Amino acid sequence: MEDGPSCSVLHLASLLLLTQLLAWGSAEEFLVIGPSDPIVAVLGGDITLPCRVAPAMNVETMELRWFRSKFSEAVLIYENGWEQKEELMAQYAGRTSLEKELLNLGQAAVRIHKVQASDDGLYSCFFRKGGFYEEASLELKVAGVGSAPQVRITGPDGDGVRVVCTATGWFPKPQVLWRDLSGEKLLAFSEAHAQDSEGLFSVEAALVVRDRSAGNVTCSVLNPILGQEKAMAIFIPEPFFPQASPWKLPFLVSLTVLGLLLLGATCYTQREHSTKLQQFREKEILFQAKEEDRQTMEEALKATGELQAELEWRKSVYLAAWRKAQLYADWRQEKFQAWSVTLDPGSANSSLVISHENTRVTLKDASEDSSALSSVLGVEGITSGRCHWEVEVQDGDKCEWVLGVCREDVKRTGWYREYPDKGFWAVGKFESGYVACSLPQTSLSPRQPPQRVGVFLDYDTGDISFYNMTDGSHMFSFPPASFSGTLFPYFRLKSGVVSLTLCPMAGGPKGLPGPFDSSPLEEPVSPPGSSVDGAESPLLPCGMEAVPHHCP
Repeated sequence: MEDGPSCSVLHLASLLLLTQLLAWGSAEEFLVIGPSDPIVAVLGGDITLPCRVAPAMNVETMELRWFRSKFSEAVLIYENGWEQKEELMAQYAGRTSLEKELLNLGQAAVRIHKVQASDDGLYSCFFRKGGFYEEASLELKVAGVGSAPQVRITGPDGDGVRVVCTATGWFPKPQVLWRDLSGEKLLAFSEAHAQDSEGLFSVEAALVVRDRSAGNVTCSVLNPILGQEKAMAIFIPEPFFPQASPWKLPFLVSLTVLGLLLLGATCYTQREHSTKLQQFREKEILFQAKEEDRQTMEEALKATGELQAELEWRKSVYLAAWRKAQLYADWRQEKFQAWSVTLDPGSANSSLVISHENTRVTLKDASEDSSALSSVLGVEGITSGRCHWEVEVQDGDKCEWVLGVCREDVKRTGWYREYPDKGFWAVGKFESGYVACSLPQTSLSPRQPPQRVGVFLDYDTGDISFYNMTDGSHMFSFPPASFSGTLFPYFRLKSGVVSLTLCPMAGGPKGLPGPFDSSPLEEPVSPPGSSVDGAESPLLPCGMEAVPHHCP
């Protein structure tokens, strides 16, 4: 029981301390209040922008700042009991001051001297005490009354008189009103405004007066904020209006009668034209029907002829090819000179092995995957004409190889890229599959892995084509090129147990071929429905199997 009074005293002391702490914390907080309505300032005068804190307290020790849209755009800064001049915006230097006499009552106001048009807009007042701060916004509207309007007559305008009213030095943009003697508003013909370097507006308004009895017209220029206006009237004598011609009324009557006559003639002409146009359309429809009948008959005869020609073509192809089972590429062999290519050991990379007949190339170490590209060229180059040769690829579906043609001056040392811009026209097998060495590479999808590849080169027309001689299908043709210099057969191996063997061509000479047949390449026309990529050879009768070639 003795501990009771001491505990009560302890609780009372704790409550008093808590109450003081809460009172101290709340004393640090305040609100900043600015005027709710815009403040109007007259151009060239002084204006005060007030702000106060609530609850009222002494703000002499606070940091005070008035700024525009950004905190850094300072209009006035008060800190540590002094006004700071260094950070003020240039346009407010020497033009602002703080009214300090009411600081101890919680009221602070900045006074702007010699108000300018650029002072128009929003302001913020900022109060900081310790770590707590608040701000409020207020709007300043600048208004200025400029010169009295000057009104002058500039001359006739159509059937009236043009009057122009000008005024300068107004802010903001003024309103222009035209009135007649009775005070009725007149509609302005045009109105234009402009601002000078100080932001003040000038206005030019024009009015066309057509009433000869108008007498005086008044031009008023109004400031929309202050409600003040300046006006000037001008008298327009009747002689200033254009004189009406005595022939005007007879002329208008004659013009009306002539217009009616022309309208009647036009209606009659249009009716006659519509009748003739209808007759012409009926004849045209009849002619088109006859023409369609004629075209239908011609198309029927043409279709009959094409069908007969196709039957004759298939018959001749069958009779010429049923024993030989010619492939799609074989028709080219009749126009291209067969060429038995031999390899040039002197052009071979050291990692390659050339057979003693110079017709086969393999890698020395098939297990090594070198980053360098190992290649070899044919012995003789090609400078004109048409020729073709065939290469047998052993285990080519599991290894990497490239074959085709290249220019004499290409780079073949180290690592290099093979595409036409670099002087290579080739196809091959890479890790990603079968591709044509174009830029970018073109993926190929042969129906069967090519065990024998035919290369057809037409130097004069710039054509290089590759065929899968295993099934007679077309592999790839490069876009026509313009060759210059000498082209050589090109072969390259990179990895795997693969060999490229040059097949001896029946009747083909070794080394440099003789003059090629330069006659135009006449390709047989495929009948409708025939495939040109080897799916169905135009030289094969339907249902016949392709016979693969192999080097002996």
